[in-house]
Amino acid sequence: MSARDWGQLLLLGGLWGGSFFFARIAVAEIPPLALVLYRVSIAALVLHLWLRMRGISFAPVLARPSSFLCLALLNNVIPFSLIFTGQTKIGAGLASVLYATTPLWTILVANLLTADEKLSTAKLTGVGLGIAGAAVMIGPGLLSDLGGPTWAKLAVIGAAISYALAVVYAKRFRDIKPSVVAAGQLTAATVLMVPIVFLLYGADEIVTSTPSTWMAVGILGVFTTAVAFILYFNLIASAGATNASLVTLLVPASAIMLGSVFLGERLEPYEFAGLALILSSLLVVDGRLFRR
Repeated sequence: MSARDWGQLLLLGGLWGGSFFFARIAVAEIPPLALVLYRVSIAALVLHLWLRMRGISFAPVLARPSSFLCLALLNNVIPFSLIFTGQTKIGAGLASVLYATTPLWTILVANLLTADEKLSTAKLTGVGLGIAGAAVMIGPGLLSDLGGPTWAKLAVIGAAISYALAVVYAKRFRDIKPSVVAAGQLTAATVLMVPIVFLLYGADEIVTSTPSTWMAVGILGVFTTAVAFILYFNLIASAGATNASLVTLLVPASAIMLGSVFLGERLEPYEFAGLALILSSLLVVDGRLFRR
């Protein structure tokens, strides 16, 4: 990957690192599927405003509606619903580690479905180091989370598999600007979620009066979804599916680092060890250091 790709990967990891924290706040008062609708609809609105301001056409999405509906299912509706539902029963730490298995599933899916991203020892070794690093970074807190129900853990793993399928599927949109792909995907996700939410919930179930909850919903929609998916699709186009999926290894690390920077939390030795493993995993997957 280029230096620009690495910069985008790190920024994306930072944005998605905060998503588990804000989702945990919001899902305490808003049902999981309603939270999915809020997240994707706010992000879609922001991206449509962005496209209009930049004078970028939305026409490529209208020409391929079925493809964008499929992308929305794999990359938004299914994984968001599974993660938010899982987080009603398990902690953010365990959820982020299970989510960090995404690159492993991506390597396997890409090996089966693509011609240019085949399985390699370096990729498997790197991803294994990354998952181990994510687990080490969570440390003792991970052990306290392990008692959650099996279905909740499987829900987050299912989300990781869905993301793996989505990142490979998204390669077919390389001819469209990343901002347009992101807007099309999130618009399609909104269309899919509106009837589901209104069939399942009453108005009193999906509205809360707590300002902190709405602030968490807004941050989820604008920063960890709208901005993040522009970066994500740009990475897929320039660095490939497997490299883009490496961002999930950074999510636990960035969540802990954000807590250290903004909440004054003290980093423990095991957290530094986990971060070292994650950085090592990225170097192994990248491969340039070993080639030299």
